[in-house]
Amino acid sequence: MIDIHCHLLPGVDDGPSTMDEALALAQFSVDRGITHSVVTPHIHPGRWDNEALTIRASMDVFKGALADKNIPLTIGMSGEMRVGLEALQMVASHKVPFLGKWGENYVILLEMPHSHIPTGMQQMIQWLLQRNIRPLIAHPERNKDVLRRIDKIQPLVDLGCLFQVTAGSISGRFGSTARDRAIQLLEMGVVTVLATDAHNLKRRPPSLDEGRDAAAVIVGAEVANKLVVENPWKIVSCQFE
Repeated sequence: MIDIHCHLLPGVDDGPSTMDEALALAQFSVDRGITHSVVTPHIHPGRWDNEALTIRASMDVFKGALADKNIPLTIGMSGEMRVGLEALQMVASHKVPFLGKWGENYVILLEMPHSHIPTGMQQMIQWLLQRNIRPLIAHPERNKDVLRRIDKIQPLVDLGCLFQVTAGSISGRFGSTARDRAIQLLEMGVVTVLATDAHNLKRRPPSLDEGRDAAAVIVGAEVANKLVVENPWKIVSCQFE
């Protein structure tokens, strides 16, 4: 399986604090069937001041530590970009690393606030699309606007966004309402990939298999496997060629 949204790098955001914690997450990923993890630190100017150069430097150190411990996890990199004007400026300055490509479009992992879908969200997406960049919306099933009304997501669907649902949402780790929304999105056929959004072993582990198995009950094993292997590989394979 390929995990294209996870916080494994130590000391760069609200993921693991130490290299030992990061390596434990990596070993857990391997043990649960993940072969490739694309690390996606938060890019949130003023809070988590990550960008392409600093993420790559941290990733290179992490890769070295994985090799030293003989942990067979292949690592790629991107970032989870928070919606905002500063983020658009970073995109324009080529400071935000893409996940990969979907068809002819570059793909960027885009995070909305948990509290709402921001005013101007559609305009921001249109700005990205005009530049051949297709947003992959991170964990829409946990956004409070979507939690209140599933139809709030329809304008983003109509614009052609891709959607990443969190594996733990389908298995109930984020509560029954997030689980219900995740199931609805699966049934609507709008989910592009499942990913772990892993931060730690205790509450938010990289249990992609758990989400795959829960999704298989809803949409069948073939579709569930596509969401954790074929579609994520379609996006990120260019990182590993």
